[in-house]
Amino acid sequence: MSRVQDVRVYNEEVELEGRDPQQDYMLYKDTCAALAKLMDEIQELKAGGEKVGSVEIEERRRQCSVHFITLKKLNRLAHMRLKKGRDQTHEHEEIELVSEEEFFQEAPPEISRPDVTRDDHHQLTLARLDWELEQRKRLAEQYKMSLARKEKIQKAIEQKREYLSSLQPGLQNIMQASLPVQEYLSMPFEQMQKQAEVARHLPPPLYVLLVQAGAYGQACDKNLSVSISGDVDEAKALSRPPEDSQDDESDSDAEEEQQNTKRRRATVGVQLDDKRKEMLRRHPLSLCVDLKCKDGSILHLFFYYLMNLNILTVKTKVSTTTDLSGAISAGELLNSESLLNCLYASDHGKETPNPANRYQFDKVGECQHLFPAKVVSGLTRWTMMSHQEFTELGFVQHVLKARLVCETDLFFMAVVERGTARLLAAVVVNPRYPEVTPLFSLSLHWKGERSGRTDDNLRAMESEVNVFRSELQGPRPGLQLLTNQIQRLCVCLDVYLETESQVSDGSEGPKEFPREKMCLRTARGPSRLKPFKYNHPQGFFSHR
Repeated sequence: MSRVQDVRVYNEEVELEGRDPQQDYMLYKDTCAALAKLMDEIQELKAGGEKVGSVEIEERRRQCSVHFITLKKLNRLAHMRLKKGRDQTHEHEEIELVSEEEFFQEAPPEISRPDVTRDDHHQLTLARLDWELEQRKRLAEQYKMSLARKEKIQKAIEQKREYLSSLQPGLQNIMQASLPVQEYLSMPFEQMQKQAEVARHLPPPLYVLLVQAGAYGQACDKNLSVSISGDVDEAKALSRPPEDSQDDESDSDAEEEQQNTKRRRATVGVQLDDKRKEMLRRHPLSLCVDLKCKDGSILHLFFYYLMNLNILTVKTKVSTTTDLSGAISAGELLNSESLLNCLYASDHGKETPNPANRYQFDKVGECQHLFPAKVVSGLTRWTMMSHQEFTELGFVQHVLKARLVCETDLFFMAVVERGTARLLAAVVVNPRYPEVTPLFSLSLHWKGERSGRTDDNLRAMESEVNVFRSELQGPRPGLQLLTNQIQRLCVCLDVYLETESQVSDGSEGPKEFPREKMCLRTARGPSRLKPFKYNHPQGFFSHR
């Protein structure tokens, strides 16, 4: 049934396409006129005495029914035409036109026609479409002109590129042929060009020295010359950004090197040598300044840039035309080791001119006298907590009763571990740190739980980090105080675990923590206090 209806609707649509609306309108008028005439005739017959079911009246009624069907069909076709016109989409609706304000401002009067288009929306749309067409024609012409100009420029570029590529061999031949003339006139253009290309990879201090010394030599002293030496490829590698991905060969080399490192652990001396070499590592490129004397002697000044220290160093070498070994004082006066000493007051070359280096060197070894070389225990966690969380800890109640903390202080929880032993340290840091020493409260979880109130040795460990500020402060203003306190806490935990007396039941306590610290006495007095004081440089622990 639905398929038949679809076909019928499709036939009506096809019929609608083939019908003329004007003819349908004339048919509608004729049908209405015929229907009105039949109604009048039926009215006259009824008035003349004809009965309702007479033959003449029934004939006219059938004709009226046919006209009614025709009107219904015309009505349906009219509805279909209206619906089709309402649903029809116009192509201009898909075009993004300029706004009406821009249209009236930019369009010429012969296109915009404001006297007509402002009151007629249809004419306004047509005018805007005309303006859009004019703009597109103009842009199309500009596009064609731009394409032609682009092709012309590309051809010119290709011609110039071909000319330059053919010019390079000729210039090289000219430069090679002019080498004797350059040497005769002391104008080494080719050498200067190569040196300028290498100078791009110099560090800034050496580059400034190259420019200044070269300019001085050209302007004031022809006997002064500057040259660059070193590995240019290595310098380029330094300036090149590191690549994220490496090839398989480099990965395999790195794995092999890592395996070799795992097999043999470097000693302390080797590590120090490596650190020293890394600290004093030079830039691959260096400068050589030559000063020629009248007798033919040459003073060579070799300038190096230390990348990690960010300073310039210089070495000297004297090349003489005569042998000075037989002279009594000349050889000593021209000694390269002391030739540049004291050029300025108190300039012995033993101190770095960079203040940052001085600060770095001063830090080396400043805390070695406080701790042994090997500390097994380590800080595994450092978290911040609130004042309420601090007051809920059981091993800090004596601190709260003594009113040693305030709500404005900072509270932290430090965890120091070694093996199965776990040391909790509640740390109170005053906002005036380092003027006010941080306060530590300890609790040890190992073979049970103990704190400073129940264990004399834990109380002694608390005193080691809380009381002896002068030992742990370090250089002024004492910013390393908290770090040194935590490190001493790790050392004290090592001493505590290693000196714990062996139990008779054969537990694994002493086996888990072998004796590594040297102690004169493992315990003293009735409270069996352990030796927590470290003695440097002897390296043993003793009681206070």
